[in-house]
Amino acid sequence: MTPSPPIDIARCICRGVPFAALLPLARAGGWTLDDLMRETGCGAQCGLCRPYLRRMLATGETTFHEILTEPPATPPA
Repeated sequence: MTPSPPIDIARCICRGVPFAALLPLARAGGWTLDDLMRETGCGAQCGLCRPYLRRMLATGETTFHEILTEPPATPPA
């Protein structure tokens, strides 16, 4: 069996913006995830990059080698 190739996730697919370009903007502006989505549109369309953006803001990572997912939404009470 052939091993799977390594993955590199490093950009918002919908907007085509590298996470490495977003990180300095977010840090300079003191942005939260909501701020980043509002200001750049990244994470606000299909949402697949949202968990990567969340981790980027928390850790400074801009290239990811694993699939990240969002936890399921909690239904309102």
